Amino acid sequence: MHREMIRATPTWRKGPARHDCVFVETDPTLPGIRGLDVVRVLAFLSFKFMGIFYPCALVRWFCRVGDAPDEDTGMWMVEPGVDIHDTPEVSIIHVDSIMRAAHLEPVYGSDFVPTSLQYYHSLDVFKCFYVNKFADHHSFEIAW
Repeated sequence: MHREMIRATPTWRKGPARHDCVFVETDPTLPGIRGLDVVRVLAFLSFKFMGIFYPCALVRWFCRVGDAPDEDTGMWMVEPGVDIHDTPEVSIIHVDSIMRAAHLEPVYGSDFVPTSLQYYHSLDVFKCFYVNKFADHHSFEIAW
């Protein structure tokens, strides 16, 4: 893959906001997803300090659920990270730590999904997600 477009915009093609999820390298010594975290990109920003340009992203963190992939699906599970006050965990990271896009599938549970739910609300409404390693061969190599 030569390049990939990661979006973080308040409106996409005259429609709703788009905030893509990505893999972030947090520990290069660990294999596969164990050395990565999943984040949702809320905004891209940059600044210059002492003549050096820093391209960054404001992200919301997801936390892995458990120490192994789900037994039934073989996919890792993540949930939105929150602090002790139940406030979303957000931070600013350097864009060089972004590895590639991540595809999250909601864990639907046993309840019906309301017909009024729009796809762009999924990351805000659902509380747990599968990290879809079957989205493409790059994801399959990363999220094992």
